[in-house]
Amino acid sequence: MKKILVPVDFSTHSEYALETASAFAKAHNAEIILLHMLGLSDSLLPRDESEGVNQAVFHMKLAEKQFKEFRDKPYMKGITVTEEVQNHTIFQDINELASKQEVDLIIMGSHGVKGMREEFVGSNTEKVVRSSTIPVLVVKEKMTSFIPKNVVIACDFKLENIKAYRDAIPLFEEMEARIHLVYVNLPTDRFKSSKEIEETMAAFMRAAEFGTELHQEDLVIVNGYTIESGLYEYAEKVRADALAMPTHGRKGLAHFFAGSVAENIANHSTLPVFTFKM
Repeated sequence: MKKILVPVDFSTHSEYALETASAFAKAHNAEIILLHMLGLSDSLLPRDESEGVNQAVFHMKLAEKQFKEFRDKPYMKGITVTEEVQNHTIFQDINELASKQEVDLIIMGSHGVKGMREEFVGSNTEKVVRSSTIPVLVVKEKMTSFIPKNVVIACDFKLENIKAYRDAIPLFEEMEARIHLVYVNLPTDRFKSSKEIEETMAAFMRAAEFGTELHQEDLVIVNGYTIESGLYEYAEKVRADALAMPTHGRKGLAHFFAGSVAENIANHSTLPVFTFKM
């Protein structure tokens, strides 16, 4: 891990993301690219287009001042920081910048008060998750010196998800994290026998060709009324410090956090979430 991109709007939650990024940067001797898209903060947008160039200059100077305040945080000492400012709200541009800079991980903050489903859907974080081809880590609270060592990955073991897991496994191996690939077996017509699931797991693992062979105990089958409830219950059981899942560009995380059970769990979960594009 050489480069970490942190889009910020200078809010408390974006500072949580920056502090988390600082821990990764120190652990891996990585550079942090600090990005502010003026469109991320509605308060910085001109209310009238006629405000024109003068307003744009004012907001750029304000961003420079806020950049300095963020860069000078005590936990940023000794870290190489590159600053970027973009004066528009095209979220695909974050992905383009990350690709151009050969970024390994994007870290963003998200409010935890309303729960993941309400906050992610239509939010700036959700837009980045949807457009990003680079892994994204979303944090919801202050994470001092956070480096995950016990990660639960939601996995249905369908071959279409191989790319996401090929991206995920090397990242977590570099962190020396233990990985749990969890299949949630659902009731009614979606229920599968243990033999069926194990055969699907075996086919997936052969096709994925992971560099380091996972232990059998890390391929986990749990029963749950929903994917969300099974995943969170297992994460709590093993005291996971992070979750991970694949996402689809069109749906982002909205399809994952669906239903009252998921909302209830997400509302009470403060675990960071890694996402990997399918």
